[in-house]
Amino acid sequence: MTQDEQFMKEAIRLSRQAVEHGNEPFGAVLVKEGQVVFTNENQIFTQSDPTFHGELGLLRRFCHETGVTDLRDYTLYSSCEPCFMCCGAMVWTKLGRLVYGASDIDLCRIFGQEGSECCQLVFSRSGYRPAVTGGVLREEALAVLTAYFGK
Repeated sequence: MTQDEQFMKEAIRLSRQAVEHGNEPFGAVLVKEGQVVFTNENQIFTQSDPTFHGELGLLRRFCHETGVTDLRDYTLYSSCEPCFMCCGAMVWTKLGRLVYGASDIDLCRIFGQEGSECCQLVFSRSGYRPAVTGGVLREEALAVLTAYFGK
């Protein structure tokens, strides 16, 4: 198992945990130098905050609790390709690298809609562009999304 797969497994575990806690199935893991430094799950319902996505919640809490606001040396693992809002936060924090499982296109197909490559759209139009790796453990991440949203 690669290091990307190891950390993605944790993000997917957090996405399942989010559902157990009454939220939507999204999880995020922040890593620096091969070590998990922060994790978060989607909490939009339990926090009554529609912006408390896994990724944005992680970035907001991590920066607040540590005082670190420049994340060039960090990698964020997300169970699903982040939305436009979360990608914007990655630009503002200068995230070094993003790794995601299922894509926005995958997620939108569950809803019978057309998706986009959210990250590429946001990053290509911003002044900062993190490295992006998509599709890590895609099928496993997609299974969690399908189980939740496919009902």
